[in-house]
Amino acid sequence: MKNEINPKETKRAFAFEMWMTAPMPMVTLVKTMDISKLVKISKKRGIKFNTLMCWCIGKTASKTEELHLLPEDGKLYQYDQIAINVVVRNSKGGINSCDIPHTEDLQQFNRDYMKLTTKVAEECQSSFLDGYMIVGTSAMIQTELDCVVNQYTDKFLNPMVMWGKYRKSWFKTLLPVSFQFHHVQMDGGDAARFLEKLQQTIFSL
Repeated sequence: MKNEINPKETKRAFAFEMWMTAPMPMVTLVKTMDISKLVKISKKRGIKFNTLMCWCIGKTASKTEELHLLPEDGKLYQYDQIAINVVVRNSKGGINSCDIPHTEDLQQFNRDYMKLTTKVAEECQSSFLDGYMIVGTSAMIQTELDCVVNQYTDKFLNPMVMWGKYRKSWFKTLLPVSFQFHHVQMDGGDAARFLEKLQQTIFSL
């Protein structure tokens, strides 16, 4: 569910006043994650790595207060549900978007992920959810990337988590992850804590 709230009655009051009308309010942080455990679980359970990564993002976001807030059209809204958006390569060679509702049940999330993305790929039509706080993702696994900075558009102010191809070494598998967010939504310190919590979610899976 989506509800409008008074920004003056939240701890984001100052940020709302400072950044709501800023021409470039998006901020990007990058952290290199140890994803060794995700890769092992992906191979052992037969679950796509991207599915596991998206589930970890959703699990972490659902427990992050700031990621339930989003500025839109000069107002501040609060959401009680989280969904993950993924970019899907469709059957015609183009791309579409697909929203997947987050659930604490990994197996259910995996079923939803496979069902919804397969439908979008086959029908070449994007699938969106209403009333959910959408955390965007974009996986560009064709090459190793050090950082990704997304385009800024006032049509999509949602946070984005982006990554490229992971890097294998003798003892670890590493992945630089870029996190873009609206400054009204959170401060740099909040974003840094989100990335640290995401790493802990991956370790504890």
